[in-house]
Amino acid sequence: MTSFKELTDFLKNVEKTSSKKTKVILLAEFLKRLDKNEIAIAVRLLSGKIFPEYSNLSLGVGWATIQKVLKTINVCRLFPYQMEMSIKDVYTLLEKIAKAKGEGSRTKKEMYLRSLILSLSREEIDFLLRIIFGEVRIGASEGILLEAVAEASNCTIEEIRRAYMFLSDLGDVAEAAITRGRIGINQVSLKLFRPVKPMLADMAYSVSEALKEHGGITALEYKYDGIRVQIHSKSGKIKVFSRRLSNITDNVPDIVRAIEDKIKGHDIVVDGEAIGTKGDKPVPFQDIVRRVQRKNDLFSILRELPLRLYLFDILFLDGKLLVDEPYRKRWEILERIVGEDFLAKRLVVSSRNEGEKFFQEAINEGHEGVVAKKLDSVYEPGCRGKKWLKIKEFDTIDCVIVAAEWGHGRRTGWLSDYYLAVLNEETGEFEVVGKTFKGLTDREFEEMTKRLLELRISEREYVVKVKPQIVVEVAYSEIQKSPKYRSGLALRFARITRIRWDKNPYEITTLNELWDRYRKQFERKAGINT
Repeated sequence: MTSFKELTDFLKNVEKTSSKKTKVILLAEFLKRLDKNEIAIAVRLLSGKIFPEYSNLSLGVGWATIQKVLKTINVCRLFPYQMEMSIKDVYTLLEKIAKAKGEGSRTKKEMYLRSLILSLSREEIDFLLRIIFGEVRIGASEGILLEAVAEASNCTIEEIRRAYMFLSDLGDVAEAAITRGRIGINQVSLKLFRPVKPMLADMAYSVSEALKEHGGITALEYKYDGIRVQIHSKSGKIKVFSRRLSNITDNVPDIVRAIEDKIKGHDIVVDGEAIGTKGDKPVPFQDIVRRVQRKNDLFSILRELPLRLYLFDILFLDGKLLVDEPYRKRWEILERIVGEDFLAKRLVVSSRNEGEKFFQEAINEGHEGVVAKKLDSVYEPGCRGKKWLKIKEFDTIDCVIVAAEWGHGRRTGWLSDYYLAVLNEETGEFEVVGKTFKGLTDREFEEMTKRLLELRISEREYVVKVKPQIVVEVAYSEIQKSPKYRSGLALRFARITRIRWDKNPYEITTLNELWDRYRKQFERKAGINT
């Protein structure tokens, strides 16, 4: 059994190590020493995510609660902590905190948290709080952890990444690889009612760019402004999952009915978008979000909103995994199974004029733009790349808010100047690329302030540092080099276009992607080079 102190000591050593290769070796050696039932837990704690995304569990504990608990504990301690907690002991208490619901749940959460903190040394408490707030800061990114799992299990990194595509949880991947080896990890596949992360699209600036990238021919699909849904169906049982892998079946009865009517007698997993409608016209997603008080309220609102389902991919059919089939074939299968009524509007094009006309039709019908899909592309859960390219009227990126400043003037009393960050895939850290107070309504400022204070990690003068959890879509006029930020880049005239309650912070725009966009700006400007 591994103590939490051993994990803390290990984290200190990794924190001091700057070499990526050394980090991988240290992590692999540590993982190999763990008991079977500790592997998944330890990897989640190392990643700062605590629970798998598909579990729907969250601590529901903010900085205010932690401060309250810490104040009730004698910092000097009249007696030393009495017992050494194992990794599993700590995780069990974290689960109890997350599962405390209903009347008196706040008191229960505080009680469990107090019990946990009283059982730990000051150093262990420091790392516990860093884990709780997703700020482990040891430089062990998702990529490094996956490499360490490969090293510890004698599997290839390709085998580990493929298993991660289907399991969507670092802890589950580590446990499967280290305990079952290469044979076991290669048996990992998609399972009905176990959601996988959706495949994502990179950005393109024109139909011409997409055609060039895809070899002169591409399939354009309408890019709908709605909720990404992954639907699993077997023997009349249907479950609908959001892009964050949450089970939202009870909140989307229209979608369940549509699947019941259209897909009968099949075991199936399909990917699509559900949009709000008013008459025959789509309701902009941002208008729905403006009615949302919190992310959990989004799906309650959907329950009352007429929804229209558009499907654009199929991952599994009657015992056969389809993700390795080319997109062209997957579309043919999907078309045969569900029929035209529920398919995304689509056109295969080989000329710029044809593609631009289709793009304009999508815009005129009230949609965001189009997604260009390479005809021979496989479906890669959780991956973003050039095989799918989104083309929109204006540039946006997804950022996570990592801090905010107290406003002044009309915005006095609100946290209203937000520090926007992208994900550095190399380090696993979030890097600031700008600030903005533009784009939100007064009601949204008020609700955002309330939510950010619940996520507060620390406060200095007028700046509140928060747990990176709230994702926002940001429009900008230009990306500039900037010595001001560690990222090296800054957004010019950034403006929040909507709050993305449906998105996970680890799905946001990456720093590498932002650098690519920075360079592409100059391709569109004559006589200017990077």
